[in-house]
Amino acid sequence: MSSDEQTAQEALTFADLGLSPKVLSAVTDAGYTVPTPIQAGAIPHALQGKDVLGIAQTGTGKTAAFVLPMITRLEKGRARARMPRTLILEPTRELAAQVEENFIKYGKNHKLNIALLIGGVSFDEQDRKLERGADVLIATPGRLLDHRERGKLLLNGVEILVIDEADRMLDMGFIPDIERICEMIPSLTRQTLFFSATMPPEITKLTEKFLHAPVRVEVSKAASTATNIVQRLVKSGPKPWDKRAALRDLIKAEEEGLKNAIIFCNRKVEVAELFRSLVKYDFDAGALHGDMDQRARMQMLASFRDGKLKLLVASDVAARGLDIPDVSHVFNYDVPIHAEDYVHRIGRTGRAGRSGKSFTIVTKSDAKYLAAIEKLIGQLIEWHDGDLSTVVASEGEDEAPRRGRGAPRRAGRKDEGERKRGGRDRHAEKPAREPEAAQSNVDAADAPNDRRDRKDAIRSDNAERKARPDRAEQPRRDERPRREDRNGRPDRTEQNRRQREQDDDGTVGFGEDMPAFMRVSAKV
Repeated sequence: MSSDEQTAQEALTFADLGLSPKVLSAVTDAGYTVPTPIQAGAIPHALQGKDVLGIAQTGTGKTAAFVLPMITRLEKGRARARMPRTLILEPTRELAAQVEENFIKYGKNHKLNIALLIGGVSFDEQDRKLERGADVLIATPGRLLDHRERGKLLLNGVEILVIDEADRMLDMGFIPDIERICEMIPSLTRQTLFFSATMPPEITKLTEKFLHAPVRVEVSKAASTATNIVQRLVKSGPKPWDKRAALRDLIKAEEEGLKNAIIFCNRKVEVAELFRSLVKYDFDAGALHGDMDQRARMQMLASFRDGKLKLLVASDVAARGLDIPDVSHVFNYDVPIHAEDYVHRIGRTGRAGRSGKSFTIVTKSDAKYLAAIEKLIGQLIEWHDGDLSTVVASEGEDEAPRRGRGAPRRAGRKDEGERKRGGRDRHAEKPAREPEAAQSNVDAADAPNDRRDRKDAIRSDNAERKARPDRAEQPRRDERPRREDRNGRPDRTEQNRRQREQDDDGTVGFGEDMPAFMRVSAKV
C-alpha cells in the first residue's frame, strides 16, 4: 500500500464505507468511528459481493472487517430450517465464541438467528438452533462435519463463506476438512472472505483453488510484528527451575507497569506445572489449555478479561485472535517451535494502538528457533540482560548427553579419551574405601597379556578335571543300585529298561511270527 493510499484510508470513517444505518448505529454505540486499515480496505469490496483475501497481522480488527458487511447484507432475506445463509469457520472454540459476541454486539439492531457449533456443547441444543434456521452459522470444522454427517445440516444455501485464521487452520491440520466443506457449498453462488495473518505456500494454494478473482487487501508485511510492542529476549539456564526463576524475576521487575499478562508455554504439561509454581509463590494466576472443558475455558477467559486474574498461563489455544484488548505484557516461557506463533503470541499485547511489552525466555537449546523467528520478522530482537554467552551453569547442571539405561552415573562430563572408549575412565582414581577394585583394574596396554593368562588358566583347569581319578572309578550304569520311587517300590522305568535288555536278541524284525529268513542280525 502506498503512502497516499494509507493517508486516504486514515481520513475515512465508518460512514464512508457503505454500511447500513443500523450497523453504523451499533458501531457508534460501541465507541468506534475510524476503521482500521484492514477494515477500510476489505469492507467496501465485501459489500459489493467480491471475494476478499485479507492479510494483516493479529490485533488489527480482522473480525469486524467481515462481521460488519455480513450484517449489512443479511438485512435482506430469511433463513430456512437446517440451511444457514452464512458460514464462518474458526480454528478454536474460543475464537468461534468471540465471533458470536461480535455479531451480538454489532447486530443488536437486527433480529439475527445465530448458531454456534463447537465441541463441548450438547448436540441437541445445537440441533434446535439449526431447526429454527440460522442466518449466521459459526463453527469449528470438526463439529460442523459431525452435524453434516448426522443429516442435520445442509450447506447448499450458504451465500457467504468466511475462513478466518487460515494459517492457524493449517497448523492444526484442518485444511483437508476445509477443502471438504468448500466442496459442499455451491461455488458459483457463494462469496468467500479469506483472512490470515501469514501466507505459507499451502494457504496460497488453497486460495487459488477456492477463491474467484479475489481482491487482495494486505495492510502490512506478512508475518510482521507491531512497532508499538517492545520485544526483548531473556537468557536462562536449561533447567525448568532456572526458567521459572527467570520468569518470577521478570514479573517482579515489571510489576510497576504490569496490568495483566499472558504467559505462553509450548505444551499443556508445562502450563499445568508453571501454573502450580506461580500459585505456590503467591502470584495471582490462572491456566488455560486445550484439555479443559469448554465451560471452564470460557470462565477462565472471562475472569482474565474482567481483571479478576492478573496472570494467565496458556498454550497456543490463546495465541490466535482472542479479543482481550488491554493486555500489557506477554511472556514467552517457551520459545515457540513454529516461528509464526511468535507473531501471534506477542500480538495479544499492543492492540488497538496501545503500547505493549513482550519478553521471551531463551536457553542455549532454543538458538535455532530464535534464528527462525528473527528471520521471519526480518529484525534482530534485543537482549534484556545479556546474551546466552553470559549464562552461568546452574548447580548440578550436566550438559552431557543423557546416559543410557544401565550406564554408570557420573558427576561431570566425559573427557575425549573416555568418549572414544564409551565407558568410565579406567585411569580415574578410585576412592580409598575400594582398594580391591582399584587393584583389579588393569592398564589398557596390558590387556592383551592379561587375556592370554586367563586362557592358559582355563586350559590347565580343564586338563586337571579330566585327569581326576574319581571319574574313572564311577560305577557303570548296569552296576548301579536300583532306583526306587518315593514309596520305596522299584522304579517302573528302571524295570522296563532291564526287561528290554533281557528280551533283546540282537535282531531287527516285525515280531516273533516273522519268518527266520527275514531276520537280519544287527550285531556286527
